[in-house]
Amino acid sequence: MKLDTPTKSENTKVLNEIISSIGELINMKNLEPGDKLPSERMLSEKFGVSRGIVRDAIQKLELYGLLASKPQSGTFVANIGVTAMNGMIEDILRLEEQDFKGLVETRILLELKTARLASMRRTKADLDNMKSALTAYAEKVTRGENAVEEDLLFHLAVAKACGNATINTFMLMITPEIITNFEKHHVCGNSRALLGIEEHQAIYDAIEQQKPQLAKQKMKDHFSELYQYCYNI
Repeated sequence: MKLDTPTKSENTKVLNEIISSIGELINMKNLEPGDKLPSERMLSEKFGVSRGIVRDAIQKLELYGLLASKPQSGTFVANIGVTAMNGMIEDILRLEEQDFKGLVETRILLELKTARLASMRRTKADLDNMKSALTAYAEKVTRGENAVEEDLLFHLAVAKACGNATINTFMLMITPEIITNFEKHHVCGNSRALLGIEEHQAIYDAIEQQKPQLAKQKMKDHFSELYQYCYNI
């Protein structure tokens, strides 16, 4: 007998329902900033889902600053008003409906900033990481293989080199969705990927030479065709 495995969309739907339910629970119990939420076990039993789903929901609300967990103490309502919290939960749930255009716009804004900062702050280790990713990307493309992941590893190496942990975290958050959507929309054909080798090299060179404006421009050039493609799909 074959057991049905929940799809990603089904898991996301359940997760969103629990996030919404936690918000309703906070309202119903009139919890104030600093008040403690019931334990994961109690929430799991109350909502009829696994503790893993409850934990994922709490972690997401922590990520957006709505809850705060303290080791050995539990999870608490963050220092934010109820009205603002309700509005933010609604926004968080809407964020799950990410579209390709939104991801492209967000990525471009982040990457222009990371390229500029990386050229000012990069270390020898950062350059080695970028070079390694660039080489892996070039080797796969030259063999005619899909190199989407290697492409993104290069960009993540640039993000790490920028020295801004928050920007780096945002890049890591959107990377899985970018990979999925790139493959779904077949953005990178082989001819485009071959051009990508040259563009990546130009970005690397500008960062290595510590030329902030040039690095930003080379990154902008790299994304110009993708941005145009995005608005024609």
